[in-house]
Amino acid sequence: MRAMHLFRGAAALLAAISLAITCAAVDGPSGPAASALAALAQGKGWVNAAPIAPASLQGKVVLLDFWTYSCINCLRTLPYVRAWARKYEAHGFVVIGVHTPEFGFERRPENVERAARQLGIDFPVVLDSERSIWRSSGVQGWPTLDFIDAKGRRRHRQVGEGGYEEAERMIQKLLQEAGRTNVPRDLVDPKGAGTQAAAGPLPPASGETYLGAARAQGFVAAEGELRRGTGQLFTPAPRLGPDRWTLGGRWQVAEEHVELAQAGGRIAYRFRARDVHLVLGPTHDGRPVRFRVRIDGQAPGSDRGTDIGADGAGSVDTHRLYQLVRQADPRRERLFEIEFLDPGVRAYAFTFG
Repeated sequence: MRAMHLFRGAAALLAAISLAITCAAVDGPSGPAASALAALAQGKGWVNAAPIAPASLQGKVVLLDFWTYSCINCLRTLPYVRAWARKYEAHGFVVIGVHTPEFGFERRPENVERAARQLGIDFPVVLDSERSIWRSSGVQGWPTLDFIDAKGRRRHRQVGEGGYEEAERMIQKLLQEAGRTNVPRDLVDPKGAGTQAAAGPLPPASGETYLGAARAQGFVAAEGELRRGTGQLFTPAPRLGPDRWTLGGRWQVAEEHVELAQAGGRIAYRFRARDVHLVLGPTHDGRPVRFRVRIDGQAPGSDRGTDIGADGAGSVDTHRLYQLVRQADPRRERLFEIEFLDPGVRAYAFTFG
């Protein structure tokens, strides 16, 4: 994986390698924090707010949440970020989401605006479509939380999921340092649902898998090569080993995704995890695409994700991350299959949880 994708893996792995970082030396006026706040002016638009001038944040404690809306780790962090924004707003605390895209479709303002509404995000979000704020802050993965004190200095950086108690204690500390009174000392305990629910107790054995030609891994097929170009007819592999996936039907392979040329195409993946998510998009003109999911050849029933019925039926209507499996027992190795009943779907990446 490239460095910028390093932290889009399993939440438990992120916690295990302790990627929450407190700055050893507080940043000065020309340090990363000052650069990041100044770079807010370079955003390509704002959601939920008029443009916020960096100077207007003087005297405020600021949390910059670097995220992108197809990232499962970012989605599972949102209940905490949202709760902190509401709890400490009256005490001079400001949350600003910095939406830095991974995939091309995440660069479109209308997609980010729709995602913010659907995800219940009510704090300001700046569109970092060119990654200028990301680069000036030295960010390397999603999600990254930068905690900036009332003097504009970055005091703490947390990368990845988890560490929520430490993060909230940092908010309280910075508010107290800023002279705020009656700062709450208790901790939030939000309960996210669907893709925003907390990660499972066991880390997934299967890892994030990209489907486009630029970063594809683990692909096998009886016939057909995963190379960028015109549409190809793929014959699926008759058997799949762990963390291997295959295509069936006629697909066109692009850098970021594979696109189905004819109805009836399939994707199969042998996985071991609680959840299976797949980043999908509808046809190029926005028409929805119907699909059907099977686990070990059967309808998922109670093992269904929030985006399908017990019979495995669902529909791709927007570009986003779809939760297709949430099973009770994450220890078993199982075969995931999805069949698309209409052409034109775009498939980008599997993530697990």
